[in-house]
Amino acid sequence: MTAKGRYHAGMPTTTSRGRRKTGPTIEDVARLAGVSAQTVSRVSTGAERVSEATRVKVLTAMDQLGYSPNRAARALRNGVFGTIGLVASKFGRTGETLITEAVVDAAEASERSVTLIQVRPSDPEQWQYASHRISQQAIDGLVIIRAENADPESLALPTGLAIAVSDSRLVGYYPSVVADQVQGTQDAVRHLLDLGHRTVHHLAGPSESGAALVRTSSWQQVLEQARIRPPQLWQGDWSAGSGYRTGQQIALDQSVTAVYCANDEMAFGLIRALQEAGRRVPEDVSVVGFDGIELSEFSSPPLTTVKQDFHQIGQELVRLLLEQLRSPAARTGGRVLIPTELIVRGTTAPPPVR
Repeated sequence: MTAKGRYHAGMPTTTSRGRRKTGPTIEDVARLAGVSAQTVSRVSTGAERVSEATRVKVLTAMDQLGYSPNRAARALRNGVFGTIGLVASKFGRTGETLITEAVVDAAEASERSVTLIQVRPSDPEQWQYASHRISQQAIDGLVIIRAENADPESLALPTGLAIAVSDSRLVGYYPSVVADQVQGTQDAVRHLLDLGHRTVHHLAGPSESGAALVRTSSWQQVLEQARIRPPQLWQGDWSAGSGYRTGQQIALDQSVTAVYCANDEMAFGLIRALQEAGRRVPEDVSVVGFDGIELSEFSSPPLTTVKQDFHQIGQELVRLLLEQLRSPAARTGGRVLIPTELIVRGTTAPPPVR
């Protein structure tokens, strides 16, 4: 039992007008820590003019009381919200999911939260609506993972907003972080050619995707450099289902001995369709994917793939954003290129002897 008049952390406080408040206040934290409310405010805003011992006392008191600094009130004072906006066309896709996870981790490490904004890629007018939504958000900066069907003009983002992108269509307009898709594609196609395949077919991603277009053009360039006329490509939508449906058509063409897929999931669907049609992988048809997702190691056979580091992409996006928040001069169209790695597994082999 507490003594009369002594503060108890579990009890509600009372305002000067008699209204009971259920949450702890900055004054409650100050009282428990034995410091001034101004000192608590300096700790909550990350000010440097606080000793480590005092900072620990204040943070301990905050933890005991379950106190969270009022970010909205802080933003009114210094214009900082402590929140990053994150835009993507489909957060459920593997690449977007993995990059989002890394962005959230990096934002959390810098004591920031993340607001997700999803835009349907099939509706170009959605970007005009999204731009309006973004301008109304209480965010300090914006990460764009993928902005299919959008360009810098249609985005119409607020002037002066810190922005970092991973979408190939926006590289050069905003600071960006992208995987080296050109080198990754070259490694994949040359690997198949070096095994002795006379040509390499391509199962591409959707035409509105900047990443898919880069992988397709790089595939064409490697074949042309080898003086091989690129065969007609097939097009999927990134899903395993589209790989499977297209694979049913590919399986009918006995001349196909090697396929480079624009992502791992379409490769999984293709492999199943080939196997169901009696085409063995890799004895009859070699398959290479792109992304290097965890499941690729455990497919049957294990998938040869180009691995891109989604975690590093997300971390670098947040780093670029924080640099811009510290210095507006950093808001130029620089690019960070993340290396890719060809991982050779069980789905590639020399072509069958005929």
